[in-house]
Parts: sequence; C-alpha cells; structure tokens
Amino acid sequence: MRIKTIVALLVGLVLASVHPAEAQQAGKVARIGYLTTQATALDSGRRQAIRRALQVFGYTEGQNILMEYRSGEGKPDRVPALAAELVNLKVDVILVAGGYGVVLAAKNATKTIPIVMVGGGTDPVEAGLIDSLARPGGNITGYINISGYLGGKRLELFKDAFSKLSRCRHPLRG
Repeated sequence: MRIKTIVALLVGLVLASVHPAEAQQAGKVARIGYLTTQATALDSGRRQAIRRALQVFGYTEGQNILMEYRSGEGKPDRVPALAAELVNLKVDVILVAGGYGVVLAAKNATKTIPIVMVGGGTDPVEAGLIDSLARPGGNITGYINISGYLGGKRLELFKDAFSKLSRCRHPLRG
C-alpha cells in the first residue's frame, strides 16, 4: 500500500471516528487542516496525491471535505502560529507533513483535535511526541519513516518467528 493511501485511510478513519453520525448526513463538510514547513510549490505533488487517495475513500475536496492548507514556506518559526490558526478554524483533523518540529507545533496547539503525522525520520517516541508506537496515546497518530530505527526489532521478530530454523534452503537450488 502506498504511503499516500495509508495517510488517506488514517485521515478517513479519524474523520469517521470524530463525526460518526454526521458522516452519514448529506451536506456535512469535514474540515482537514494541512500543516507543513515546505514551500507550497514544492509540496504540490504530495497535496495532489493525498487528494487522489482521499477520493478513493469517498472524500472529494469542495464536496464533503474542505482542506485548509497552511505552509511555513520554508520558515519553521512560522509553523506554531499556523498550527494555532488551524485550531481556531476548528478543523476536524490536522494532517502534518514534516518532521518533529511541525508535529510538535500541532501538538502544542491542541490536545483534542486528532493529528495525523506523515513523513520525517524522527523517532516519535524518542522525541516525546507519543507514548509508544503500539499505543501512541494522546491525539497523535500516523505514518512516519523510521525504518532505520526498526531494524533491530525486525531482526528480533524474524528470529522469534523462525527460532527452530537451523538452515535455510534456497528455493531454486534445492
């Protein structure tokens, strides 16, 4: 499954859990806040991919969702004010594209609006953004690229799964 599809699925699930009864009502427009430090021109591909992925799950911008885009335009110091602006707009969910600083700005702006993070390479547990990968706690969830941090855990799971395996035969050599 592609990353953008995973993000769209997460946003869709969050929207459905935030407004379960309202999701059935015709005319209810969910508001998604999108927060990034990246310049708008450089981020257009990601935005388009997220729109397409949301459409797969029945969400169409301007029909049943409204996207509130906020970009620091490459200036991280602008992000806390932009996060506060999204909170004041009463968005249903904040989609954060970027690393630790952007997620932290959203986390500091709200304790109640769900935050879906995507991207970055910071370990969110080590950074203090979430309690654990299995149970993030609070209002933050999402997909983040920390594959380097997970190498040891993958090896541990592999060893547990194949603990009785002493020798692996190559499928083509017999």
